[in-house]
Amino acid sequence: MKEKENKKLKKWKRKEKAHEEVITTHINADFDALASMIAARKLYPGAALVFAGSQEKNLRNFFLHSASYLFNFSKIKQIDFDRIKKLILVDTRQKSRIGRFAELVDRPDVEIHIYDHHPDSKDDILGQVEVIRKIGSSTAILTRLIREKGLPVSHDEATVMCLGIHEDTGSFTFSSTTPEDYEAAAWLTEQGADHNVIADMLTRELSAEQVWLLNDLTKSAITRVINGVEVVITKVVRDEYVGDFAVLVHKFMEMENLDVVFALAQMEDRIYLVARSRIEQVNTAEIALALGGGGHPHAASATIKNKTLMQVERSLQALLRSRINPTKTAGDLMSSPAIHIPPHETVKKAADLMTRYNINVLLVMNKRDILKGYVTRQVVEKSVFLGLEEIKVNECMNIEFSTVPPEASLKQVQELIIRNRLRILPVVEPESQRAMGVITRTDLLNILVGEPLIPEFFYDSKKASHFARKKNMAAVLKERVPRKIIKLLKDFGHVADMLGYNAYLVGGLVRDVLLKHENLDVDIVIEGDGIKFAHEFAEHYGARVRSHRKFETAVLIFPDGFKVDVATARMEYYESPGSPPVVETSSLKLDLYRRDFTINTLSIQLNKRHYGTLIDYFGGQKDIKDKVLRVLHNLSFVEDPTRVLRAIRFEQRFGFKIGKLTLALIKNSLKRNYFKDLSSRRLFLELKLILKEEDPVKAIERMNEFDLLQFISPEIKLTGSLRALLDETKKVITWYNLLYLEETFEPWRVYWHGLTCSLDDKALKALAEKMGMVELDDRSMISQREKAKQLLDPLYNFKGNDYLLYTLLVPYDTETLLFLMAKVTNRRIKQLISNYFIKLKGTKIQLRGKDLVGMGFKSGPIFKEIFDHLLEARLNNLIKTKEDEIKFVRETFGIED
Repeated sequence: MKEKENKKLKKWKRKEKAHEEVITTHINADFDALASMIAARKLYPGAALVFAGSQEKNLRNFFLHSASYLFNFSKIKQIDFDRIKKLILVDTRQKSRIGRFAELVDRPDVEIHIYDHHPDSKDDILGQVEVIRKIGSSTAILTRLIREKGLPVSHDEATVMCLGIHEDTGSFTFSSTTPEDYEAAAWLTEQGADHNVIADMLTRELSAEQVWLLNDLTKSAITRVINGVEVVITKVVRDEYVGDFAVLVHKFMEMENLDVVFALAQMEDRIYLVARSRIEQVNTAEIALALGGGGHPHAASATIKNKTLMQVERSLQALLRSRINPTKTAGDLMSSPAIHIPPHETVKKAADLMTRYNINVLLVMNKRDILKGYVTRQVVEKSVFLGLEEIKVNECMNIEFSTVPPEASLKQVQELIIRNRLRILPVVEPESQRAMGVITRTDLLNILVGEPLIPEFFYDSKKASHFARKKNMAAVLKERVPRKIIKLLKDFGHVADMLGYNAYLVGGLVRDVLLKHENLDVDIVIEGDGIKFAHEFAEHYGARVRSHRKFETAVLIFPDGFKVDVATARMEYYESPGSPPVVETSSLKLDLYRRDFTINTLSIQLNKRHYGTLIDYFGGQKDIKDKVLRVLHNLSFVEDPTRVLRAIRFEQRFGFKIGKLTLALIKNSLKRNYFKDLSSRRLFLELKLILKEEDPVKAIERMNEFDLLQFISPEIKLTGSLRALLDETKKVITWYNLLYLEETFEPWRVYWHGLTCSLDDKALKALAEKMGMVELDDRSMISQREKAKQLLDPLYNFKGNDYLLYTLLVPYDTETLLFLMAKVTNRRIKQLISNYFIKLKGTKIQLRGKDLVGMGFKSGPIFKEIFDHLLEARLNNLIKTKEDEIKFVRETFGIED
């Protein structure tokens, strides 16, 4: 009897252990969900497989006949929820879609692991482990992990997993399919996946009931134009549940060749929604999510309880009206406000405006913004050539022109520009005849080609994001950016929404997120008043603001010292080569256009509705992928020659190559000697950034190839000995870093000493003065270099103790001594400096002034004398502990009354 009870107890313990880890998926599980569960079991072999709720009928049939005994699934009623310690979610992370398992989400003792390929939603659960990738199927994500771990897969497992990939990618026909899905399916085929079984499951003949249902879907379909988009809505009613409703909707979409379809089915006591979309204007996942479901932008579903079919249809139509992005009209496409000139201004003024803004057509408008005509660059240049620069613009403007109203469709705009070969098409309000904006030929090309082009004309608008290449980066940001900064970005979006502004993350952080490089420099651009935004943010989130009204910029300084740069979207133009830029308020596109290289023109919108949207006007993503550095326009290096140094810096840092045209432009700017007018201070700041790179030696070599070192000083030549010194400097810096000393240092100063080592004291001072090295640390660096030469002889002949070595070297900063270590070839001198860093420099005495007072000494010059003797004794190993120090003081100095 006792033996029987022990067996029962052991059996119960085995059951308890098995249920500590549970793998589940979403309600109404499909084949991808099933396959993901089976794949997850390979990674968590001790976990129980449990469905959160019902499954699609096709899956239920398969499960009843095959999977239940093959893969040992448990029923939810067999699970003791109190014993669960780890919940593994696959093919979902929405709390509302996992049934009773949702009650585990907020339990602190339950660890949650997530494997999913769906877009982000407000209902998402946060897990301790998250593997989220935007690919065609969750099974492909898990297959990759299984392959990486070298885990075996049986023929049956491979078949089910391959079936899951086929179903969720439409057998690789859906636009969400990625190369990773193909690779996973190919590997599973190698593992023995049975494609006869897969084909049988995917191509089952329709039952009579399904044929009638498909017929009803076709007959009840109604086409509605919502925000300019054709949407088909269809609905059916059945007393009993009919399986494979999603398959039927897909067949209906294929038969009728539809772009967008929303199908509603009332079956039993529920309403089922299945949505499909082939166009980016309609995100089915967003709409299904609002109805309690989920999915992908191109395919989604929802199950709605406790509502009638009519109620759901009304809710659906309201959602479609609010969530469908409208098709583009002229008002959306136009750049506004248009750069223009009054009729009474001179041709010379028109020429200046065209040059300043880099445009070829200039609208002529009166004070009431009524369009009077336009002038072209050819006419203006010809007038100037003929000596007519002082004539009025209205004397040479073209008064015959085409216009469109803001409601005009993209098709109308396209026909006008192409048929009439227009460079520019004004958008005019019909009643007032007021010019609202312009559409350029390049704008139209951007839309038709679907790729961002470098703008031929310098027009822009806050609506210009329609022309940019976009994708959502929210998940990538979450994966690659610290949580603290993610929260900060969302807070920026919140404040921007409050003020009615658009907020964007720009600059190196966006670039480095794509490159998977660490970067915590946060730069924000505001379409609106950046300074007002910064003050509003500081008021709500407890930061300080330092603003610069001249440049429309601000710095947010947080209590922990973290800083964020905020700028009003602005444009710059240069009055002469190498001169500082003149700044004017603008919009995001123009703000990005003023930047140095395409890889630095990427931005991510932070407003809540569009959070995480990557905006790429100038092909930055492609250039990052191709590892190419490319400027935005041919005068880039003329406007700012320091961009040549930046090109070298980025080329070496990222292992990129400078594009063919950009390289030619660099050589041309050097040939025309644009560096001669460049401020030496700006040159120094760029050189300093190069020397701050992890390995600046290659960049210095590249500078030498372009003969740029002469602009630092004509006396600097990259000889063999200088190359060797720079290489040795790199080794010395690496050695010092490996000491892991508490004291920080600036490696760029060591490289600076090396680079300028050929200059005598007079030339070094002149260089420092020319480059504006006026900071205290910079001046100290120069003076120490002068004194360092006097240090070599004492070191060469040094025969003293550690204290004497300490007093000899302590006046010099770390960077100067590291430079000497790199420069000298004498091993004894290197060893002495090394000994100083390792053994002596960090030496400290333990007695303090209050200790001396306690011993009876009176505060005064005697304190310094005592401390100096104590340090000498400690450095020479005469004392080691605090007690030794007290004894030493008493014996050496006695006790004063």
